[in-house]
Amino acid sequence: MAKYELENVELRKAYSTTLVEMINEDKRVFVLESDLAEAISTNSIAKSNKENYINCGIMEANMVGVASGLSLVGDIPFIHTFSPFATRRMFDQIFLSGAYAKTNIKILGSDPGIYTQHNGGTHTSFEDIALMRTIPTATVMSITDSTMMKNILRQIKDIYGIHYLSAVRKGSYKIYNDDETFEIGKGKVLREGKDVTIVACGIMVVEALKAADMLLEEGIEATVIDMFTIKPIDKDLIIKYAKQTKGFVTAENHNIIGGLGSAVAEVLVENNPVPMRRVGVEDRFGQVGTLDYLREEYKLTAEEIVKKAKELL
Repeated sequence: MAKYELENVELRKAYSTTLVEMINEDKRVFVLESDLAEAISTNSIAKSNKENYINCGIMEANMVGVASGLSLVGDIPFIHTFSPFATRRMFDQIFLSGAYAKTNIKILGSDPGIYTQHNGGTHTSFEDIALMRTIPTATVMSITDSTMMKNILRQIKDIYGIHYLSAVRKGSYKIYNDDETFEIGKGKVLREGKDVTIVACGIMVVEALKAADMLLEEGIEATVIDMFTIKPIDKDLIIKYAKQTKGFVTAENHNIIGGLGSAVAEVLVENNPVPMRRVGVEDRFGQVGTLDYLREEYKLTAEEIVKKAKELL
């Protein structure tokens, strides 16, 4: 049975320290920032590995162009900005200078969804996964904890193409042991149960595990899957549990339109239709608030997952 506890390593630290290690091993790795080095903890790289660090300023679209140029001469650029700017603002450049041009760019969109908190609605992205899923050949992932961040960064360094990672900067839960490994495109089954399957990603994985504990107290056994790769999604795993359980609940820090819930529904309706409910943001804009307030306001809670599971059953 999977356990969870608050992280002692922030995801932004896992990101920056892994990048330093990779630069020291391979000088083709470049780190590009849009004036958010302190926010994502890459400011130390600007000093320790300044030849492999480029601050592009608050010009996110231009940053994709720089990354594309680096890719064309054989380098491996990792670019970061907050998730709305990494997707909404840079979408055309990622589509054309990235995927269409067959370049090799790794993108981190940080603090998606409710983790924007006091930056408010303009900085809130409930659509980053949906947008990136529509880009042909792009791989789209939602990072769960520091172990996954380190492992996935090292994997995508050596896999050519456009990779988008959605992740919070801090305040996440530790789900995986340090030696855990991950296969891109394959979900991780964290708990087995015969009654209902809960498929979650990102910050909602811990809520799914909490919900499974709460359901068990009522005699309901839940399978919990961390579907960290949303594109390409693990069709075989979804079909397997559609046959073994009575229905699905998806949980995501994202609009219920176009994200994890939509991706799972597409697989189910074409292969093995079963009852399904979605926990996520119900077609709304973001707003200013504390994390606790926003979690309750948008119903991104274990209690909501429990409610949907019982409604389904």
